[in-house]
Amino acid sequence: MTELSLIIRSEQPIDAEAIERLHERAFGPGRFARTASRLREGAPHLLDLSFTALVGTLLVGSVRMTPVLAGQERALMLGPLTVEPAFESRGIGAALMKRSLQAAKERGHTLVLLVGDEPYYARFGFKRVPSRHLQLPGPVNPDRFLALELEEGALSRAAGLVAPLPATS
Repeated sequence: MTELSLIIRSEQPIDAEAIERLHERAFGPGRFARTASRLREGAPHLLDLSFTALVGTLLVGSVRMTPVLAGQERALMLGPLTVEPAFESRGIGAALMKRSLQAAKERGHTLVLLVGDEPYYARFGFKRVPSRHLQLPGPVNPDRFLALELEEGALSRAAGLVAPLPATS
């Protein structure tokens, strides 16, 4: 198989429809019922921290970051991280993750949360959120609730309910 000519770029408003179709193919109709998805509904994602992957003009991947409050600590909720099923296992998800996390750190963000598979996300530095330290506004397997400190001590400052960041903050 030949190497992909992959372009990672900031998400543009024009990408919204293609990303929605990608999410539909990757996650199906049940995606809206998930706790992380419901949390993200409360606030728009940040375009400057959200990226797309393209092969030529074909959008094959996306990652988004949404601002949240983790107790009183500002944080980011990463996700969904999505790769077109036909393009999985080619490093696209990893490239999107690295770009998004680098951008978050460069812009002074201190904490990133997500719900996902620890074996996959551990390579980026994510660890399980300590039991009962933070609560999501719905059911989630505690083994899948992960955090990455972009600044040492950020997770210890965050305690309580994770909620959308109010628009006025």
